[in-house]
Amino acid sequence: MHPDVVLVRHGELGVKSEQVRRKMEDRLAQNLRAMFDARGLTGDIERRRNRIFVHTDEPDAVADAAADTFGVVSASPARTVEPTLSAIEAALVAAVEAEYDGGTFAVDAARAGPSDAHPFASTDIESEGGAAVWSAIESLGYEPEVDLDDPDFTLFVECRRDAAYVFLEKRAGPGGLPLGTQRPLVALVSGGIDSPVAAWKLMARGCPVVPLYVDLGDYGGPDHRARARATVETLAAYAPSEQMALHVVDAGDVVADLEAEMGELRMLALRRYMLATAAAVAEVENAVGVVTGEAIGQKSSQTSANIAVTDAAVSLPVHRPLVAMDKADITNLARDIGTFEDATVDTGCNRVAPELPETNADIETLRAAEPDDLFEWARDCAAAREVVPIER
Repeated sequence: MHPDVVLVRHGELGVKSEQVRRKMEDRLAQNLRAMFDARGLTGDIERRRNRIFVHTDEPDAVADAAADTFGVVSASPARTVEPTLSAIEAALVAAVEAEYDGGTFAVDAARAGPSDAHPFASTDIESEGGAAVWSAIESLGYEPEVDLDDPDFTLFVECRRDAAYVFLEKRAGPGGLPLGTQRPLVALVSGGIDSPVAAWKLMARGCPVVPLYVDLGDYGGPDHRARARATVETLAAYAPSEQMALHVVDAGDVVADLEAEMGELRMLALRRYMLATAAAVAEVENAVGVVTGEAIGQKSSQTSANIAVTDAAVSLPVHRPLVAMDKADITNLARDIGTFEDATVDTGCNRVAPELPETNADIETLRAAEPDDLFEWARDCAAAREVVPIER
């Protein structure tokens, strides 16, 4: 194939207003450049409406980097040819000769531009290109078979006014919006499976995150802080355009006091303390909300009733992108984004939870039981937090 360009597709940007779309495309191009630079890749980024082209001598690695960039729907290493049927057919035949090793095939073509841009339509590319592919497969000694629904081998063509592009794959990206097109959020990260996935999903909606780890002291199991930092390092690799650091709050004494004083309500008081701490950090970091990895019913503190009383601790919105996801789906996504391996132990909160925790708390009972200065503790701990730079 000898690809010489990578086609980068985005989705939601195309439905924005012209002014917003341009700004988001600018940011996406900046983020792509940052991702390429972080991986030592070179390429010239060319922007066109609803598409970005990266001209490069490293198409495979550039396509992988683009597919890790928020806002990118898919990326394809492609071969540039003249926008004529004969040139396209020749490129399709070359692709078959280089890559085909059996199975059904299909030609999937799209022609962009006004009707007079080319003397042929997309269907002409598919039919005439398909005939050329059929003959090429026969010449290789295979029995050709077309399958337009689920082919084993798909040849794609994107034909524009000035050039056509032939490619064999669309590497899926995270989609969403370019990172940095929304205001920042503070993400509570525990070192467990869920919270890094929640942070990643909000990053995929354009929000930079400020990772906050609440160190539970003796109640946090072995290596929890190291695991939290490792997952944040993985998240930072998706955001080379952002300066990311791990904010660490020492809450060991707070947990000890809550365990001694609050019985079955202590987990809810701890969650309220954590949210209040995150809100205090958000105020300093110019963030506009908090992210958690909670899902309804997954733990005793995450029942719909208990989420209501914990949210009452803060006025900022608390975003829960995993709220309706099953644990298996969250775990699979953690594997996909690379945070699962560093999140293989339970969070320290499990050691704090009582044997019979409250699952249907009411706010008045909780307020009456928790320490009067709980939120003052949160503000003081936030002010004394450690900020740990993340090495890239």
